[in-house]
Amino acid sequence: MKTISFLSIISFLALTLSLVIASDPSPLQDFCIGVNTPANGVFVNGKFCKDPKLATADDFFFSGLHNARAVNNAVGSNVTGVNVNNLPGLNTLGISLVRIDYGVNGQNPPHTHPRATEILVVQQGTLFVGFVSSNGDGNRLFTKTLNKGDVFVFPEGLIHFQANVGRSPAVAFAALSSQNPGVVTIANTVFGSNPPINPNVLARAFQLDPKVVIDLQNKF
Repeated sequence: MKTISFLSIISFLALTLSLVIASDPSPLQDFCIGVNTPANGVFVNGKFCKDPKLATADDFFFSGLHNARAVNNAVGSNVTGVNVNNLPGLNTLGISLVRIDYGVNGQNPPHTHPRATEILVVQQGTLFVGFVSSNGDGNRLFTKTLNKGDVFVFPEGLIHFQANVGRSPAVAFAALSSQNPGVVTIANTVFGSNPPINPNVLARAFQLDPKVVIDLQNKF
């Protein structure tokens, strides 16, 4: 089996996202380098724009995504994002990228991206992935087992997940149709909000004893 190069994966993701219509608003200039201060800048898409005449190649550059990340948390995965916050040249361009490392039995737990569609390609290992449609569509579950080189799309805003079902660590890369797609991890949001949601509200929503809800909240 031919090796899927890191460069090939990045090229594929970039080409795919360039064809996506549902993305951040198109800029009316070549670029708008995001800066965190208003000096000599214009506020666009959540960032102040750097004077274009001061732009450098480093504004469009990020290094190190080929390096494996440590997986030492409760869910067994590590997501490394490349978005407008660490690659300022992405501001107004409507695209970002992540690398996901999965330990054995690790997962990227159910979550949503409120501002982006995601397209994922497996570089290493075997993943069980899926998403759930909205209430109006009957909350249907769509799943697939992916191997090296396989691609899957998660529609914008829908709850989705990936789980490593292989016998070794796995790696995937994903492109998202927003410079800052955002992430809402379902369990953390529901049971780990600050301040906590009233246990009685969650008990009725999940048909659980309030004591069970409190126990879940204590875990987050």
